Amino acid sequence: MEPFTDAETEYLVSQPLGRIATASADATPDLAPVTFELDDAGRILVTGMDPKRTLKWRNVVATGQAAFAVDDLASRDPWTPRGVKVVGPADTYDDAKGRSWIRITPATIWSWGINVGADTHFGPIEKRTVG
Repeated sequence: MEPFTDAETEYLVSQPLGRIATASADATPDLAPVTFELDDAGRILVTGMDPKRTLKWRNVVATGQAAFAVDDLASRDPWTPRGVKVVGPADTYDDAKGRSWIRITPATIWSWGINVGADTHFGPIEKRTVG
């Protein structure tokens, strides 16, 4: 089962950039803008130019965790923010074409301004645990 709603998936695939947050083994945080894809299982895939040389790669190898977010403004008038945030286990792998990826498996998903009619005690922010 894919972890995202249809509306969340549609939003994510429409966006060109996201941000990945990682931390080192000594808890030093890092945040990096990235391009991304979704795989068929709804995991976030992050790559780039020589990803194995990046801090985010080393942090994922060290901790096995990452957070990822995509957000924008659907409108400035009225102010209409929307976005998706994911936290979960992360790993690194090389695909059959020799490309290197960071893969984030959603464990918790927050979204806002995406799912029409979402009614939660968080107000406009919907939070759910996957799995």
